[in-house]
Amino acid sequence: MRLAAILLVVWSSLGAGVAVAEGRHITVTGEGVVTEAPDQAVISVGVSHQTSSAQMAMEVVSDTARAMLEALAGADIEARDMQTSGLSLRAVYDRNRNGDERPLLLGFSASNRLSVKVRDLETVGDVLGTLVKAGANDISGITFGLRDPKRAQDDARRSAVADALAKAALYADAAGVSLGNVVSISESGSAMPRPEMMRASMASFDAVPVAPGELSVTAHVTMVLELTD
Repeated sequence: MRLAAILLVVWSSLGAGVAVAEGRHITVTGEGVVTEAPDQAVISVGVSHQTSSAQMAMEVVSDTARAMLEALAGADIEARDMQTSGLSLRAVYDRNRNGDERPLLLGFSASNRLSVKVRDLETVGDVLGTLVKAGANDISGITFGLRDPKRAQDDARRSAVADALAKAALYADAAGVSLGNVVSISESGSAMPRPEMMRASMASFDAVPVAPGELSVTAHVTMVLELTD
């Protein structure tokens, strides 16, 4: 009768944990969450310019991008942490024309974007101010992350397994049976650190206030264990 009782234990929410007894097995899910303070940031920054000449637009953007790279080098950002992430030149038209009038060419827009990794979070605000002084007019955001996410992910996995085992022990004790060997362990739905994005508005500043916050690393496991009388 005790085994029959546990056969009726079925929980429908995977997020809350599932316990299902099949034959002489019990299946449980566990979740592990690890919270870490970020230790690096990636800034997405660029410059754009629109004028009547394609060549002039690209020249202005190229000169500013060069100044930005030089400013970053002066701020002790290593060359390996600066990467061009986008370069474009396009015609700009006024398409709100009456009747069958053809779109009117307004000029040309050029842009150059950089991805900048900052390994010292205390300098992020100063780096942003330096970029704006160098001519950057498009800061689309900052992504905070971890240099070694695998360590945090492994800690979350250990926590998920411990959570699953604790649930299995609870259900078995409530049903009056004992746990046997682990039959299988599978991972599902685990997530690496989810970067936190901060939008930066354009203004005249020397340094931008930045709040890194925290990052969460999660892991989910499903375990099957034997049941004994």
